[in-house]
Amino acid sequence: MMNINEIKEYLPQRYPFLLVDRVIELVPGERVLALKNVTCNEPFFNGHFPHEPVMPGVLIIEAMTQAAGVLGFITAGKRPADGYNYLLCGTDNARFKRPVVPGDQLMLSARLLAVRRNILKFGCEAHVDGKLVATAETLVAEQKL
Repeated sequence: MMNINEIKEYLPQRYPFLLVDRVIELVPGERVLALKNVTCNEPFFNGHFPHEPVMPGVLIIEAMTQAAGVLGFITAGKRPADGYNYLLCGTDNARFKRPVVPGDQLMLSARLLAVRRNILKFGCEAHVDGKLVATAETLVAEQKL
């Protein structure tokens, strides 16, 4: 289990783009389970959409990829403070099954599927109340700063 302060050691994003609130389970080299509490105070709800707020799909992908990034950093034994970063470089097979709205708790899961040189591939899913919300395969590239 990782709290927000521990997560900040592995993710360089900060408000309003830090989209992982807690890591519940992590098995290095295998999988991660994290959560994002979606509140009505999220800045994107002001424009997406004012009378019927829906979390943008691209931010759901970003949240899944951030959870995957924690897994990648811990698996590699690296941190942003060590001069490393992971950048999203591809998304395949993204599917959205239902909207995510204020009050939802996104459960984010990622499985490490492959590592080729400095590219990591993850299979990601997001659930709300046990129901599948989104899936995607994401690719991230390790960058030495």
